[in-house]
Amino acid sequence: MTKPHARSVIVQDNNVEKALRKFKKKVQNSGILNDLREHEFYVKPTTARKLKRSAAKNRWRKQLEAQQLPPRTY
Repeated sequence: MTKPHARSVIVQDNNVEKALRKFKKKVQNSGILNDLREHEFYVKPTTARKLKRSAAKNRWRKQLEAQQLPPRTY
């Protein structure tokens, strides 16, 4: 028997649903779909820098909001 590739799943006892769930999990963990979405369209370098900077600002803003005390509700 040959060794299966990294992104393959063997169906056991005709349980296709379980094999499909395992396969989807392997694909999700490997990051193939994210890589495909990133390379779907060309993004100019200046636009990519703007997007990265904006994402960093949003992460920072979210972190600051998490450190704030909740508003008083009385």
